[in-house]
Amino acid sequence: MSSTIAQSVVDLLPSRPATLSNWIGGEPVEPAGNAYLDNINPATGVVISKIPRSQELDVHAALRAAQQAHESFKTTSYPERAALLDAIADQIELRKDEFAQAESLDTGKPFHVAKNVDISRAIANLRFFAGAIRHDETGCHMMGDALNYTVRKPLGVVALITPWNLPLYLLSWKLAPAIAMGNSIVAKPSELTPTTATLLAEVFNEVGAPKGLYNVVHGRGIEAGTALTNHPIVKAISFTGGTQTGRYVSQSGAEQFKKMSLEMGGKNAAIVFEDADLERTINGIRRASFLNQGQICLCASRILVQRSIYDVFVKGLVEAVKELKVGDPQHSSSDLGSLISSEHQQKVMGYVQSAIDDGGRVLCGGKVPDMPDAVQHGAWFQPTVIVDVETSCKISMEEVFGPVVVVHPFDTEEEAIAIANGTQYGLASTIWTQHLERAHRVAVAMDTGLVWVNTWLHRDLRTPFGGVKNSGIGREGGHYSLDFYSNPQNICISLPRI
Repeated sequence: MSSTIAQSVVDLLPSRPATLSNWIGGEPVEPAGNAYLDNINPATGVVISKIPRSQELDVHAALRAAQQAHESFKTTSYPERAALLDAIADQIELRKDEFAQAESLDTGKPFHVAKNVDISRAIANLRFFAGAIRHDETGCHMMGDALNYTVRKPLGVVALITPWNLPLYLLSWKLAPAIAMGNSIVAKPSELTPTTATLLAEVFNEVGAPKGLYNVVHGRGIEAGTALTNHPIVKAISFTGGTQTGRYVSQSGAEQFKKMSLEMGGKNAAIVFEDADLERTINGIRRASFLNQGQICLCASRILVQRSIYDVFVKGLVEAVKELKVGDPQHSSSDLGSLISSEHQQKVMGYVQSAIDDGGRVLCGGKVPDMPDAVQHGAWFQPTVIVDVETSCKISMEEVFGPVVVVHPFDTEEEAIAIANGTQYGLASTIWTQHLERAHRVAVAMDTGLVWVNTWLHRDLRTPFGGVKNSGIGREGGHYSLDFYSNPQNICISLPRI
């Protein structure tokens, strides 16, 4: 990689760190304790901004603003809410490059991925739920002497806690149906990726949204997040993040009987049968395993391959993975950017070493790549393929959340199903076969919330999204989201007999 390419990300870094604010009641607000955290660009290791280290006082101020906004917003009509969501989407579209650049700098992912995946999907989320409420239907049930009909009522103030891997993508996935149902929001984005949540607050002001409808408090989960989930004003919590943190959120919300949707970790299997289209499968699994540096909860990290094609598949996969380019996030030729942080880089390296200690062989990757001086302190890691480890070993059972896959052989369909289901997680799985009956049979046998056959991350936003076991509780998407962010009320009207 040439040094001229590597300079492009460096040229975007500010000469001095910017200072972000919380957004409360439609205004930028400094943290009550005047304490800040560093926001580091992971591709360079350079501090690019300071963000509020919010405490209980900041969270309570945001909740009061949200509660006040809700009193008027809850009476708005569906068409008004849909128009607001469309206006927000329009404004993000106008500022798409700015949002994508902010996402790239915060996460270290390639700019083209941030623009074409993250920001494009955020816009789609907003437009989808605008359309969903325009066409929403609820129940109507006739009795002999009465008419029953169902209305959706807003919950009130909802808390949205979002992760660092897909910041605006997942925030919009929660925010759009919450607003569609007439709620107000306090969002706590990851402290590692704060910028697009802040830009979104600017957009709310630009389109004339009610002050306090969308509030942002930055900071650490143990401080700002805990204060948010514990407060009785919050009627529902939507959380995406790690399983351990999700457990704390669940315990906090359960004590006050809050509605909760928890989307947590995954250790997703891809099952490749001997009749699979090899070229299509290898290309599909490469994307499924390494998009966003493997830092997507849906990424395939365990590849199970029928023994009769195991050798030829592994050879083809390694060749395909070696073609992936790790490089400057600003360059269009970069397939992978950096990991989210140096701490996460060390975690991923530790998992690879554990696989080696367990007798595994690293067929490609497994190291920190040589990078130009300007970005040598970034959290870089090569895309990695590992073989010859037991299906029960650490790297095969625990979520690595990085550009690392392990490949295991299997002999029978039953064996593949047992291996795939043999973890604490149950988020997603993929099946690669040209045998239609097998595809249906194995898909139903998967203990996962989502199953893709001969594809991955192909999403219809009407369908249920979520996991089982330690991957989460609840479903989002389409009417599942509308149901979560509202309380159904049945109204029974007596009718005179004719």
